[in-house]
Amino acid sequence: MSQTKGEPWEYTLHIPHDLRAVTVCRRTLRLVLTVHGLIRLTDVAELLVTELVSNAVRHAKGPASLRLRWQNGVLRIGAWDANPEPPSAPQELACTVYAEAGRGLELVRACADDWGWYPLRQGGDRGKYVWCDLGAA
Repeated sequence: MSQTKGEPWEYTLHIPHDLRAVTVCRRTLRLVLTVHGLIRLTDVAELLVTELVSNAVRHAKGPASLRLRWQNGVLRIGAWDANPEPPSAPQELACTVYAEAGRGLELVRACADDWGWYPLRQGGDRGKYVWCDLGAA
């Protein structure tokens, strides 16, 4: 039974340092959005999850996590990794059209309603959290 689309919810998926985790995260996202009656967000949300999680797995040494949060009609997708370095600035898609890398955050910037990042320090752990928002409208 699905919840009402207005009720807030949050899921966190802890993932290993393994590129196969990107597929697990996409499939988990699709299941979560389907259960909550938000299937219409799936295509764009899958692209956003793919970019954030693949960056977390590729550019950090260690585990990562995916957080999905629904609140006030907005889906926040976030990825934590143990690398405290800021993400690379988005490149213009026109400049990277033939490049094999470097388009991820530009796709996030282009497809999400908002995005950002912040460093994290908890106890002895360091890292960063990169997030993006996708509205239901």
